[in-house]
Amino acid sequence: MKTLSSLMLVGLMLVIAAPIAWGAKGEINTTLIGKKAIKGYDPVAYFTDGKPVEGKKEFTYEWKGAKWFFASAEHRDQFKADPDKYAPRYGGYCAYAVAMGKTADIDPKAWKIVDGKLYLNYDQDIQKKWQADIPGFIEKANRNWPGVLK
Repeated sequence: MKTLSSLMLVGLMLVIAAPIAWGAKGEINTTLIGKKAIKGYDPVAYFTDGKPVEGKKEFTYEWKGAKWFFASAEHRDQFKADPDKYAPRYGGYCAYAVAMGKTADIDPKAWKIVDGKLYLNYDQDIQKKWQADIPGFIEKANRNWPGVLK
């Protein structure tokens, strides 16, 4: 009986806390634990290495309430010098979702650089939809951003 009461209490706490956590959308899409931007991937590596690279905990930088991870001190310093150049558009939320007037999480491996800007998508399937009309979706997302955070 004690176990059942404990489970009910935990469930009640989740019901109360979940809307607060899920309703609060920050300017930067971060993990719930650790406030990691891009799930700990290095934003500079997309540009310099042409692929997603996981960052290292020894090379981090706090920007806009998020913790950004980098593969090297050099990448961290490049980001610090010009974060807007390297940070993903729409705060790291899925570009397709923002075009649809919503926010969604991302898969750091579903990405594309367009006109020198990094765009991320929810997953590979959503990325295929987004790639069907990248200019059109970027135009829509630009109109929707940052209003989708409200």
